[in-house]
Amino acid sequence: MNKNTRTLAKDITNKESEVVELMGWVSARRDHGKIIFIDLRDRSGLAQLVFVPSNKEVYESANKLRGEWVIKVSGKIAKRPKGMENPELETGLLEVQAETLEILNEADNLPIDVYSDGRDIGEDVRMKYRYLDLRRPRLNSNLKNRAKIINFFRDFLIRKDFVEIETPVISKSTPEGARDYLVPSRLQPGKFYALPQSPQQYKQLLMVAGLERYFQIAKCFRDEDSRGDRQPEFTQLDLEMSFVKREDVMEVIESMLIEMAKTLYPDKKIQQIPFPRLSYKEVVDNYGTDRPDLRKDKNDPNELAFCWVVDFPFFERVVDNNEARPELVEGSNKSSTGFTFTHNPFSAPIPENMADLMNKKNIGDILTTQYDVVLNGFEIGGGSIRNHRPEALKKVFEILGLPDEKITANFGHMLEAFKYGAPPHGGIALGLDRIFAILFNEPNIREVMAFPKTGDGRDLMMQAPSEVEEKQLKELHLKIIDKKK
Repeated sequence: MNKNTRTLAKDITNKESEVVELMGWVSARRDHGKIIFIDLRDRSGLAQLVFVPSNKEVYESANKLRGEWVIKVSGKIAKRPKGMENPELETGLLEVQAETLEILNEADNLPIDVYSDGRDIGEDVRMKYRYLDLRRPRLNSNLKNRAKIINFFRDFLIRKDFVEIETPVISKSTPEGARDYLVPSRLQPGKFYALPQSPQQYKQLLMVAGLERYFQIAKCFRDEDSRGDRQPEFTQLDLEMSFVKREDVMEVIESMLIEMAKTLYPDKKIQQIPFPRLSYKEVVDNYGTDRPDLRKDKNDPNELAFCWVVDFPFFERVVDNNEARPELVEGSNKSSTGFTFTHNPFSAPIPENMADLMNKKNIGDILTTQYDVVLNGFEIGGGSIRNHRPEALKKVFEILGLPDEKITANFGHMLEAFKYGAPPHGGIALGLDRIFAILFNEPNIREVMAFPKTGDGRDLMMQAPSEVEEKQLKELHLKIIDKKK
């Protein structure tokens, strides 16, 4: 088999006078007299190609080239004529004097401009042609930088003795805070899997299994109503640690974020190290929010103001028709307490409040071990120390108003697992998409995702969700009911 001899555009800088072969897209065309200049774009950058009339056959082919055609070119690398250099381009001192040209694929006129930053184009059109939208340098760079940060986090945690473990994507539907996406079972008629809102229960069970330090770049799914900067599926850095207290988890995350910023974004300045630790009451009283923006200059995109918010209330009064937690609201409304959780039902209270939890007293005053990390006014992560004793976890569900049979049906596997030597443990999940948006100076998380969905959960490119054939519904023992009839 012949070896691919392709040279990337950026590598022509160290191959002067050599004959090379390049492949990529026609990014720009300029005609100067009879000479044709083509900017070829590949994953590494741009290289200028030169076509002259003396090479008649190749020149005539080059004369047909249009934007975004895919081509293969070979030619000799030479210095650009004096005065025609482009110092803003990495390859701007050199050009490729084309000797052969092969058109690998033509391209119709593009429905959107891929050379601008795209901000003046309607999002619906950009999402419909997302595979073209991603060609623009800004989004291409976002995805590459996203990969660099994830790789940094992964390497950092592995150095800290964490083990990367994948957890299931189809599992049991349990009320954890938002609506589940349900997946019907063909082999178990009338029963359903659910896509995970988070790996919360699995990662705690990994602590019971004795792994002690787990992490995962996890896909999470939440069937929420359209509001704010949210997506039905998103990515989080999920981790859990055994035999730790709150400060242990916070120290790992804080040191990881500091090292990431200093290594990958040295131009950005962290406003305060160590990160300030603020109580929930303090930030709400002083800033009117539990996600304070502590930047001294809010117009400076390179200023990173991290902080921790701690000492959250464990429970809050149920609000009627609370769309965020439909499963728990029903149970809570029937309870004598009328409380729901603020963050995570698996959290432990602070040690001083454990007695109140166990006795179900002073419920509104119980504080949780929850800790949120905030950056420039956005919550980018949250976690807690967990209830590792089954009797304490069961008390939480009782306060939420869940009857014993529902506790057993939804969480019996957790309560049973905790009977077999569950260690004290805690963890956190970082919202990666939100972190990327802040670091890349983007206005929303859709700009840092490869294939985002609209606010109402539609994929305009794939035209999803879509109807399915009747045969598929019958196999799944499902029937569509038309409510209009």
